[in-house]
Amino acid sequence: MPAPVRGLTVPAHVLVTGASSGIGLALACALLERAGVASVAAVSRHASGSAELQALAARHPGRLHAIDADLATDTGIAMVASALRARDTGLHLVLHCAGLLHAEGMAPEKSLQQVERAALERVFALNAFAPILLARALQPMLGPGAPRVFASLSARVGSIGDNRLGGWYAYRAAKAAQNQLLRTLAIEWRRSHPHLACVLLHPGTVDTPLSRPFQARVPAEALFPPSRAARQLLELVASLGPADSGRFLAWDGRDIPW
Repeated sequence: MPAPVRGLTVPAHVLVTGASSGIGLALACALLERAGVASVAAVSRHASGSAELQALAARHPGRLHAIDADLATDTGIAMVASALRARDTGLHLVLHCAGLLHAEGMAPEKSLQQVERAALERVFALNAFAPILLARALQPMLGPGAPRVFASLSARVGSIGDNRLGGWYAYRAAKAAQNQLLRTLAIEWRRSHPHLACVLLHPGTVDTPLSRPFQARVPAEALFPPSRAARQLLELVASLGPADSGRFLAWDGRDIPW
């Protein structure tokens, strides 16, 4: 099985956000099955209380480290950085999977009349601001000496060029903002961190709580179980190198228009 980061010759230390469910949990499971992964830091708001993560930690003693943090806040991001500094292992791979599409009292907008400031701010806090602020906090742990990847889950609906249906104002715009922020970061890191690839990934439509209310029209063959999505994403990430930094890629390796 290839290393989780192309060219990496030491066991990888990995950070996964949104790790208590969906794609994030599936990625944590898949990574811990690999001998080339030394540890997985699993981040979510209630990571330490997650029965799934507790079971995973029991199967892989000493390799899974749960971190409770709300990445929509500065305090939460600081807690992640502090926990990782205390372990002093550095990071070789970051997989940012935390995201927000709907919640109690909040659904994707179907028309302009449904657009509200509170929902925009809440969706942007996690989908747009969290990835770039997390990257800033983790940058000291992504130093030279080995190839590294910072990958954040975006979405095809965040593509401005591919927007043909409209709607979903907050989610589309927040993902588009994330794309621009991390594309800009990738350009900076080409100069300061030439060993590092910063990429945006579209996992496809995955059978998770995030997508479940919107699956009715998705063909069965296009709806991926989380385990398959995780496998596809890890295969893609393992194929990337610094020359790929700044790309917006679908799960099958195809570039998505901005």
